[in-house]
Amino acid sequence: MKKKGFNFKVFIICLFLVFLILGGIGSLFTATNTSSEWYISIKPTITPPNWVFPVVWNFLFLLISFSLYFAWINSKNNYQKKKVAIIFGINFILNVLWSVLFFGLKQTQIAFVELIIFWLSILVMILVTRKISRKSSWLLIPYLIWVAFASILNYLIAFA
Repeated sequence: MKKKGFNFKVFIICLFLVFLILGGIGSLFTATNTSSEWYISIKPTITPPNWVFPVVWNFLFLLISFSLYFAWINSKNNYQKKKVAIIFGINFILNVLWSVLFFGLKQTQIAFVELIIFWLSILVMILVTRKISRKSSWLLIPYLIWVAFASILNYLIAFA
């Protein structure tokens, strides 16, 4: 079997989708709110400094982009590609929705419930991509861990 080379065009599309949807749209709700009086007054003491979040998220966006790329190029047929598009699409929507609920609408309890579903969507992404490309699934583990940490912070805000 002939080994595939790196498909730069597909990777750029993956980068664009991830950074535009997750980074761009999500930041519309988080950028100004992380320094707001409301957020400062409710954030738990274990919350990292504000500068940590964009660094971590940009790193995660890069890993998610690579994961999407490897899942896409290693899909054996259109069914697998459709499955990849659907699971990543659902996850992207849930990712942005959390920012809308938490920072935009300040509905911390609803955001927490949504965050559990969001976290589960990452787990599904890992399980689905594992069957297509183990590399793709491994690249999502830091995302799963970071969102688990975010759920602890969200819980402490919503229910403590």
